Amino acid sequence: MMGAQMETIPSDDRGLAYGDGVFETILVQHGKPSLWAWHCARLARGCRRLGFEPPAQAVLDAQYSALPVQGCHVLKLIVTRGSGGRGYCPPDVPSPRLISRLMLFSPQPVRWQKGVTVRLCTLTMASQPRLAGIKHLNRLENVLARQEWQSPDIAEGLLCNARGELVEATAMNVIWYQEGCWLTPRTDECGVQGTLSAALMNAGHLSYGTLALDALPAVRHLCVLNSVQGVWPVRQVVDAQGSPLSAHDIDSPAVRELQRQAHALLGYGDSVSFER
Repeated sequence: MMGAQMETIPSDDRGLAYGDGVFETILVQHGKPSLWAWHCARLARGCRRLGFEPPAQAVLDAQYSALPVQGCHVLKLIVTRGSGGRGYCPPDVPSPRLISRLMLFSPQPVRWQKGVTVRLCTLTMASQPRLAGIKHLNRLENVLARQEWQSPDIAEGLLCNARGELVEATAMNVIWYQEGCWLTPRTDECGVQGTLSAALMNAGHLSYGTLALDALPAVRHLCVLNSVQGVWPVRQVVDAQGSPLSAHDIDSPAVRELQRQAHALLGYGDSVSFER
């Protein structure tokens, strides 16, 4: 159901009880969902990883067939395993439940243009390859990490694995520029494989790499990005006490070109101005 009309979720829904499901958050501009095929593919991959069939493509397509044709919105799709009995054991024959919600959205072009300050989170991401990459409903690591700061001056928080390597931000992916290439961490142990990152990689604009935290000061360009907000260049990384860890350059052809490529994929077009 769309807008304010949301399906009532029964108390025995396994998504509510156990986080047994997946979700997608999709940018919609003038009735057109951005990166729709990538979102549908990740949703289907997540459902199958959890052991139940995803909604049919026709059912998913119907979720945007009646979207408003004016303005910018975010469409959130949630698919749970459906209702189940008491206990962790899933039902033999699941009946997945699809829930949707449409919300107004305004991008933040000032962050595209002037960059952001991000914070290193103290929370360390756990390794769980069976859940890595998909956007499952149990996001407690991200919730706890985002709880670490309240200052509006901090736009995002960076998360590392147990080896001290960058994995992602609390709600975005992280990329950096090294030897003429944009790189991003693999998400085969933990983290979410972003749809915008995947589309950029498919187009040849992004590759996999590893970035240890102690190597961060040597990185000239650092960005956080996702399929709703676009690309935010990072000016500065601070630690949990607010002390500077690293500074990064946002005024370069490499950063501007990355934003143009990414924002074109999202439907923002050539929307980045670097005039001061």
